[in-house]
Amino acid sequence: MSQRIPQAMAVKFAAVTALTDAFCEHALNDEYRQLIHRLVGTLARKRPSPLLSGTEKVWAAAAVHAVGRINFLDDPAQTPHCRPSAIFQFFGVAESTGQNKSREIREMLKMGTLSPDWTLPSRLARNPLVWMLNIDGVLVDIRHAPVELQRLAFLKGLIPFIPAEQMEPTA
Repeated sequence: MSQRIPQAMAVKFAAVTALTDAFCEHALNDEYRQLIHRLVGTLARKRPSPLLSGTEKVWAAAAVHAVGRINFLDDPAQTPHCRPSAIFQFFGVAESTGQNKSREIREMLKMGTLSPDWTLPSRLARNPLVWMLNIDGVLVDIRHAPVELQRLAFLKGLIPFIPAEQMEPTA
C-alpha cells in the first residue's frame, strides 16, 4: 500500500512509522501496521501537519493507541491484544501524554468507536457501522437489502464488498 507523503514530511513520516513498525512487529501484526501507516500518512498530509510539533515517539504511541482504540485492542478477547499502558511503556511516553495525543488524533480525524475508515480490514464484515446506509432518509442495514441495492452501494464505494456474494468470515 503506497501513499503520497509530502516531501517536506517524508523524514518525519519515516521516523514515526519506523517506531510504529517496531511496535507492530513486537506486539501487533501487519494489518495494524498498514492501518497505522495510513493514519500517520493522513496526519502528514494535513496542512499544516500536526506532526511538525512534538516528538516522534509521542506521535507513534498516539497513532498506535488511536487505531487500537477504534479496533478494541485492549479487549483481552481480541487477538492481538494489548493494554494501553504497554503501548505507552514501549515508546517511553507518559500515559497521560499518549492518551491526550491519541484523543487529539481521534478528534482531528473524526475517529469514533467503530469508525469504518479506521477499522481493520479483517473486522469490517463484523462492524455494523460499515453496513448502515441512509436511503431516502431511512437508516438501512444494507446486508438485509436486495442484492441489486448492495451492488449499487458497492459500485458507489459505500460498502467494501457485496454481502450477498461473500461467505461470512470465520474469524
